[in-house]
Amino acid sequence: MAVDFISVTLRALGFTALFQAVGLAFFLALFGRELTQPWPGLRRIGGIAATAGLLLVLVHPALEAARMAGDFSGLWDTQLQRLAWSSGSGMSALVQAAGLLGMAVSLPSRAGGAARWAALWGLIAIGGFLLTGHTSTHPLRPVLAALLALHLFVVALWFGSLAPLLLVIREEARPLAARILERYSAIAGWLVPLILVAGLCLAWILAGSLAVLRRPYGQLLIAKIVGFALLMLLAAANRWRLVPALAAGSPVSALRRSILTEIALLVAVLSTTAVLTTYYSPH
Repeated sequence: MAVDFISVTLRALGFTALFQAVGLAFFLALFGRELTQPWPGLRRIGGIAATAGLLLVLVHPALEAARMAGDFSGLWDTQLQRLAWSSGSGMSALVQAAGLLGMAVSLPSRAGGAARWAALWGLIAIGGFLLTGHTSTHPLRPVLAALLALHLFVVALWFGSLAPLLLVIREEARPLAARILERYSAIAGWLVPLILVAGLCLAWILAGSLAVLRRPYGQLLIAKIVGFALLMLLAAANRWRLVPALAAGSPVSALRRSILTEIALLVAVLSTTAVLTTYYSPH
């Protein structure tokens, strides 16, 4: 049980770091040219998140060997380690690690085009998820891969943009901050609902029936949907009430609290996903 707990905890932290780094890279690719003040803080956050994600991603396959052994002796069992690293999960971790390494180098860089390179490395990191799990072995793999890629891309953009937005609110002039938030909200308004659409399509194809809702997999899936519904309410409040209030000169404290709440809820959803993908399957 200790191995399982440590494995799922580090997996949740790995998801959080990876999506923070990838989403921050996407945010900079979209809005970086407009920013004047937050660059040092964004480079620092990006470098730390990418480096932490790299280390956490590489730890996971090693812990999978320990889970196979039932205790920490699996960490030193070369046969189990070889099995773990040669599996789909191991290959996924290596691709994710390659993408995170590229971002760890690109995000702190001051070179022109660094943000675009970081975004490209971020796409590679997301692509690693397509190499493992039930979507990689299903007969409808191409459809599932496309849905999963869309789902992960939007989650990364949403989650990874929130910390940068907090820095924009704090450090940029209010008119520029309001303009960036308005553009981000307009983009997110179109993209974020696709998370639910793609996620439900994935779950339906993999599970095949509503009977899955009576099993732990389905119950955790419902928890994710509830979390997503709360996040959509917050996002709607931000777009239609708090961002216009910022542009009109109102205090930013309410918007900051709303964004911090979004971050906390998304971390909870990512942690639920870590439990879901570590312990359970649709069948």
